[in-house]
Amino acid sequence: MSIAADAFVCQMAAAEPWPENAALYQPLKGEQILLSDNASCLAVQAFLRMCNLPVQVICRANAEYMSPSGKAPFIHVGNHVVSELGPIVQFAKAKGHSLTDGLDEIQKAEMKAYTELVNNMLLTAELYIQWCDDSTSAKITRSRYGSPYPWPLNHILAYQKQWEIRRKMKAIGWAGKTIKQVHEDVDRCCQALSQRLGSQPYFFTRQPTELDALVFGHLFTILTTQLTDDALGEKVKNYENLVKFCRRIEQNYFEEHDRESPLGSASRCSRGSSTK
Repeated sequence: MSIAADAFVCQMAAAEPWPENAALYQPLKGEQILLSDNASCLAVQAFLRMCNLPVQVICRANAEYMSPSGKAPFIHVGNHVVSELGPIVQFAKAKGHSLTDGLDEIQKAEMKAYTELVNNMLLTAELYIQWCDDSTSAKITRSRYGSPYPWPLNHILAYQKQWEIRRKMKAIGWAGKTIKQVHEDVDRCCQALSQRLGSQPYFFTRQPTELDALVFGHLFTILTTQLTDDALGEKVKNYENLVKFCRRIEQNYFEEHDRESPLGSASRCSRGSSTK
């Protein structure tokens, strides 16, 4: 999309209030969604809750194919469909909902650097473990990814996705890494995040930003997702302040919100028939 088109979308978005029937689409929660998609979806849910923007979570088997970017999650707000955290943050900002108004330019630049760190390290590690670690891909990933579809489509789609991710890993220099090296990369990322967080409740101010939502989405999902072993989760558990950070956001923006909201927990989602 061009800069002019982006500006036009932002202008259109700003002219409309946030509707009560806004929806967030993601893969099926129980049987299909993978570690990386679950992390990304949870990050967007956390961001929207931090902005106090209501959204109904809708699980669809073909959410990935419905998304304009081919990635989950995406939101449907009025006449707009926006996918992935970064564009959703900009879309919300155009409507007057920003978590970074209190940051100066240096802090905003630092936040951008940590956002890139999380995306380049944690997200990439999640994709590697899902699709490039033979044990995980065979025992978990391919069966979950293809679970909504009949044979042989379930196998075809899973192997196509695995080929796509492995080609990406080769392009960015991760294809030759061992699982141990990937875990070490995750540990270094967690160490950097832990040092930046320190004893603060959030990364930059006493109020959260989209970086907090992003980090929470990935770390909380790593801590609560069952893989073939506990090695990945143990890397996060080594940093007590990161574990407490995850618990703080869970309590402040999910547990308390769910007690007050008639919509219930964000971990639940309504299921509809797939829209091709």
